[in-house]
Amino acid sequence: MNNLHTAHEIAKYFIALTEEDTGDSITNLKLQKLTYYAQGFNLALYDEPLFNEPIEAWMHGPVVPNLYYSYKKHGSNPIPKPIGMDFDRYNERTKELLNQVQEVYGQFSAWKLRDLTHEEAPWINSYQKPDCTIKHEDMKEFFKTLINT
Repeated sequence: MNNLHTAHEIAKYFIALTEEDTGDSITNLKLQKLTYYAQGFNLALYDEPLFNEPIEAWMHGPVVPNLYYSYKKHGSNPIPKPIGMDFDRYNERTKELLNQVQEVYGQFSAWKLRDLTHEEAPWINSYQKPDCTIKHEDMKEFFKTLINT
């Protein structure tokens, strides 16, 4: 079964999970971090990427560049929920992973998530390097240390 999505599909899932009536919201900064965590845990658990787009080590943490530019127009404001979200496009394994990432990391502010990623090896090892792409191998190795097996 192919579990590969685009970074935009993963992002859309996280945005759709926000509960605006409870004051919950998601900004571009927070979305970048949740997407990074989803990729990292997927690599550690299943030894394959969730999406193929690269993640780069930027000043404020890991960023999927094409995702960043898609949502840049929102600035630091909340991104509106997608209309007509089809959760059936995601298999159970992917939904379980994304729901878990949302449950654990979604409770934190964008800046708290930024600070967390700044303490983690994948970002530290890639930041301010000529090729600032965070390598899948680095992510897999690091995220395996976070999994209680």
